[in-house]
Amino acid sequence: MKSDTLFDSSQKLHPVEKSVKGKSPFQLAMKRFMKNKLAVASVIILLLIMLAVLFAPLFTDQVPTKSNLLLIEQPPSAEHLLGTDSSGRDNLSRLLYGGRISLIVGLSAMLFTLVIGVILGSIAGFYGGIVDSIIMRIADIILMLPFLVLVLTIVAILQKVTIGIFVTIIAITSWPNLARIIRGTYLSLREQEFVLGARAIGASDFRIIFKHFIPNAIGPIIVNATLMMATMIIVESALSFIGFGIPQPTPTWGNMISEAQSIRILRNSPEAWIPPGLAILLTVLCINFIGDGLRDAFDPKSKNR
Repeated sequence: MKSDTLFDSSQKLHPVEKSVKGKSPFQLAMKRFMKNKLAVASVIILLLIMLAVLFAPLFTDQVPTKSNLLLIEQPPSAEHLLGTDSSGRDNLSRLLYGGRISLIVGLSAMLFTLVIGVILGSIAGFYGGIVDSIIMRIADIILMLPFLVLVLTIVAILQKVTIGIFVTIIAITSWPNLARIIRGTYLSLREQEFVLGARAIGASDFRIIFKHFIPNAIGPIIVNATLMMATMIIVESALSFIGFGIPQPTPTWGNMISEAQSIRILRNSPEAWIPPGLAILLTVLCINFIGDGLRDAFDPKSKNR
């Protein structure tokens, strides 16, 4: 058993469970996750939301960016189930197609942030020394600056913002927290026996990082990535609401709420702002519940084990 845990990082954390149940730590974590009813229900609801926005053409044949000045702020009807906005665009089509943009922005920004944070956190935690100091000082500088002010400044300088630019801006201002978590995990693993054994047999730094370190840090990475996606969706909605996000007429949930912020619409047309607000709330809650479920599943001190 000792020789197995020396070179196989998948057995390092749970060698007893591995030998008794014949399952990897990841499989055991997923089994614990499936016992969390709230998290499982959140997965189902989130999948339904994703399927609805993915197959939007099945629910509406309206074009979300097409304006019709003759149909401005129309109430719900058979042709426009959620009415129209202040530019005569169909609210239902904007809700569904806007969900695509909001989820794509949240997922893309999360993945981009994940790549930057994992790479820089891995380098800082593995090598330490001057490399660690430089990366962490850069992270400290970014963390010292107010996030919203920093993003607004960059957006204002660029003036024209596309989805790709918007995702990049969020990613380059959001990676420090994840990098610090990865760095801390790596610092606790550097002196473990399986790392010393891998070095003794001549394993390269690249192999040690990807074969041993990242598998043992996969729990914190997955949990933080999940919660990060919820944060990215909120950030996109907030920036779009104040006019610094994805520009009109591209539909997003934040743009829909921004479009409906006049007192007249708030009072007379609740169908224009309640559905996108509920969509944001429900999506973010589901992602957070899934993140909490994953955190409990990967927590080695969880009582569910």
